[in-house]
Amino acid sequence: MIVTEEINVKVRKLPRPSQEKVLHFVDLLLEKNGDAGENREWSDFSFAQAMRGLEDDGMSEYTDADLKERWLSSPTATNIKA
Repeated sequence: MIVTEEINVKVRKLPRPSQEKVLHFVDLLLEKNGDAGENREWSDFSFAQAMRGLEDDGMSEYTDADLKERWLSSPTATNIKA
């Protein structure tokens, strides 16, 4: 017996609510496996659109030294020793 036939036989033995859960699980698997490339493309596109124009915003990049300076000179950081 092939896998799909075996699944069909077993699912028919389940009560209706359990069959619906199996169907939902299969849909999740299809979404995860079947559309992975499409979801990745959408994610990449979405990120690119969100970041559009920020690379030339004129703001300088922060360095570790900038962050350390900012943190250590804050009023709440008086008890921290560098």
